[in-house]
Amino acid sequence: MTQELLSSLEYIEKEKGISKEVLIETLRQALISACRKSYPERKDFDIQIDPQTCSIHLLDQGKEVHDVEFGRIAAQTAKQVIIQKIREAERESIYDEYVKRQGDIISGTVHQIEKKAIIVDLGKTEGILPAREQSPLDSFRQGDLIRCYLVEIKKTPRGPEMILSRAHAGLVTRLFELEVPEIHDGIVKIKGAAREAGSRTKIAVSSDDEKIDCVGSCVGVRGQRVKNIVRELGGEKIDIIRYSDDIETYLRNAMTPAELSEIKLDRDHQSAEILVEDSQLSLAIGKKGQNVRLASKLLGWKLDVRSLSHKIPLNTLGGIGEKIEASLKEAGIETIKDILKATPEDLAKIPGIGPKTAEKIITAAHKAILEKKE
Repeated sequence: MTQELLSSLEYIEKEKGISKEVLIETLRQALISACRKSYPERKDFDIQIDPQTCSIHLLDQGKEVHDVEFGRIAAQTAKQVIIQKIREAERESIYDEYVKRQGDIISGTVHQIEKKAIIVDLGKTEGILPAREQSPLDSFRQGDLIRCYLVEIKKTPRGPEMILSRAHAGLVTRLFELEVPEIHDGIVKIKGAAREAGSRTKIAVSSDDEKIDCVGSCVGVRGQRVKNIVRELGGEKIDIIRYSDDIETYLRNAMTPAELSEIKLDRDHQSAEILVEDSQLSLAIGKKGQNVRLASKLLGWKLDVRSLSHKIPLNTLGGIGEKIEASLKEAGIETIKDILKATPEDLAKIPGIGPKTAEKIITAAHKAILEKKE
């Protein structure tokens, strides 16, 4: 066993990078633990291992004890320690390899599809694609090739655990880096990305070279580059936005396809009030608020979108003087839209406004909206 153990330890040291001294001490501690269970009557014993020959000796009160049972224990323990250390070394090697790829795209094969996750075979190890990190547009079967974004890798008693994603915005930015040579070469830069997986992504790009069209580079000839990425994402829509250091210009680009009439910036609180024509309001807000929500994520600003009809001063409407305007605002009615939501009876309950005045105010509000649309 001595020669076999020596060869095993030398192999682990050479191939797995664990020093023989560490291995011998680990084996010694494991043998001491095993002997305490097998020889409870021995209180003052020790284990010695020759670092040159790997011969193992059991000492009781300083004297070597020759015991057949100990030889069996030593052989079994040595085997277990070697297997354990090889496994640990392999796990550490996998961790070291993949921790450098955190935030990158890795490819694998769908190994198993479960209710809460997809298990991906990455070759040396497996990755977990949780349900929350899957795109609604994805549909995979066992054996399919799959590309994922490596969100996180952490050490566990079972080995490295890799959390993958098909919903992370980083997946889109990495795909653009792979698909667009100008981004890979650093000529075109990705300045930000906001994503709602399975629906739409907004990605902002810029170029330091005026001769290079950053948006055109990402789109590609006949849109081929962006089409390849859209295909990888199962048909998800992608808006490629031109970045600008000027926040107002950047904001207008981010709110595409809507055209903005006015922008009021609050730089201290990183918020903006956006006014648009009534015809542009649905475009600006987007389906279920998606357009403005993605633009807000992209800029990191709070955005408030309103139609220009909000801007019409109340005191310009017929029947509203300073006193009535003050009464309306005190009652929580500050815009024409607030007036249109109210009934004549609601307005008539406000101090200083009778039934006739209430009718006049509502009629004037409708007229102002119609004039604004014309």
